Amino acid sequence: MATPDFIRTLRADAGHQLLWLPGVTAIVFDDEGRVLLGRRADNGRWSVVGGIPDPGEQPAECAVREVYEETAVRCVAERVVLVEALKPVTFPNGDVCQFMDITIRCRAVGGEPRVNDDESLEVGWFALDALPDLHENGLFRIKQAMADSPTWFDRG
Repeated sequence: MATPDFIRTLRADAGHQLLWLPGVTAIVFDDEGRVLLGRRADNGRWSVVGGIPDPGEQPAECAVREVYEETAVRCVAERVVLVEALKPVTFPNGDVCQFMDITIRCRAVGGEPRVNDDESLEVGWFALDALPDLHENGLFRIKQAMADSPTWFDRG
C-alpha cells in the first residue's frame, strides 16, 4: 500500500516508532458470488483489497475509494463484518505500524477489474472454491463477509 502524505508528515516527527492507525479492508462480491482480489506489488501475494482512510474519511468511503483506486471496480459498502486490532508490522525501512482494521462487505456495481495503480500486479474475480493462496487474515475476512451474522470482534 502506498504511504499517504499525512503519514509521511507524521513520520518526519515520529521516526520509526509505532504508529497506531486505522485500516479498512473491503471484501467485494459480484453478482456471481465471486470475490475480488489483487496480487500485491510489494510481496507478490494475493490479497483482499484495503488501505488507510484519509483524515476525516469515513470507513465506508475509504473502502469504495480503495477498491476503485486499486482495481477500477465500482462498489457500494453494505455492512461492517469485522473490527480487529492487528499485530504490529515492521516494514523493510524500519517503520512500525499497528492497524485497527474495519472490514466492510461490499457489492460490485460496475467496472471491469484491472490493475489501476502501482500497488497491484494483477486483479481479478475468484470463485470461493478456487481462491489463490491467501494469508489466513484474508481468508477469515472473506468467511466473515459471507456469514449472515453480527459484526465479529475479538472478545479477548
